[in-house]
Amino acid sequence: MTPRGAPALGVYVHWPYCARICPYCDFNVVRDRDRADEQAALAEAILADLAAHAAILGERTLVSIFFGGGTPSLMDPAIAARVIRACHALWRPVAALEITLEANPTDAESARFDTFAQAGINRLSLGVQSLDDRTLAFLGRNHDAATARRAIGVARGVFPRLSVDLIYALPDQSPDAWSAELRTIAGLGADHISPYQLTIEPGTAFHRQLLRGALKPLPQEPAADLYEATQTVLSGAGFTAYEVSNHARGDAARARHNLIYWRGEDYVGVGPGAHGRLTLQGSRWASEAPRSVRDYIAAAQAAGTASLRQRLPPRSVALERLLMGLRTLEGVPLADLAPLAIPVDRLEVLAPFARVDADRLIATPRGRPVLDRVIAELAG
Repeated sequence: MTPRGAPALGVYVHWPYCARICPYCDFNVVRDRDRADEQAALAEAILADLAAHAAILGERTLVSIFFGGGTPSLMDPAIAARVIRACHALWRPVAALEITLEANPTDAESARFDTFAQAGINRLSLGVQSLDDRTLAFLGRNHDAATARRAIGVARGVFPRLSVDLIYALPDQSPDAWSAELRTIAGLGADHISPYQLTIEPGTAFHRQLLRGALKPLPQEPAADLYEATQTVLSGAGFTAYEVSNHARGDAARARHNLIYWRGEDYVGVGPGAHGRLTLQGSRWASEAPRSVRDYIAAAQAAGTASLRQRLPPRSVALERLLMGLRTLEGVPLADLAPLAIPVDRLEVLAPFARVDADRLIATPRGRPVLDRVIAELAG
């Protein structure tokens, strides 16, 4: 529970450097080549940005820190330790503070897991993506299946909590093959699995292949079959789909940081291109930092903070709550959706896909696979 008068707060730290850029990735990333001086300057900018946020936020209860990217496991662990110490000093952490690091399963990164744990990381989010070598090559990953299995084993021995990311709905992927892969992953000991359907985003290498006719995405109906297979296999292995793409073995394994997003709580975003959501004097504010590493550093050096804030109108806040909250098993309070003025008859028409329970709007199992259409109907 968050102490009265001290609202919950999460911190997202964006570390944009990657050893290579995956063909499906549309995140704000850059190649990690001879950038030691830049990375040192970026670390100082992030620390300054955190302090500037703390100056306007006042007392908050820190519930999570999330190092994302990019590939933050390429970061010097000493930088992670400095950021964690700064967050502890700026806000009051809960006893069970969740501190997550995204990592790839390369041998070089696995060798650093102990050092990251000593820095304070207690939850690893491992980008396995697949246990099939041909699929990993197609996805442009710089590890093979054997390396992924090794990394999972090492991580289980180092971190109290382990999450594994997977990508499915690949061209020509069959439900049987995907189900077998899920059963294998579920048996390797992670307490959290995040299977994401492959999406082709504009500006990515996959999108360029699509435009050339060199890539044919899996059609909608076979992708839906894979989604159903995901639910069946992971439920049978003891996982609960507490969010559309996130499955946990027990409530304690649920990602506290992700719940911040889905519940509309506050989070600070620092690092190039990072977004945040803050409640200040009764209003909801969105923050966004410059995407360029150099611009971010320059802004932090000039003004202490690199983030620009914008007040969100009530309808935008409510629409975001609908988009994020309806993805979860717990749904979203109807009171949070009041600015959308959803007609009662629209809720009645959508009853097979969304239901009202204890003044909360919750997507039904039938509605979750078609959530985009349900949300579009509700938003009017």
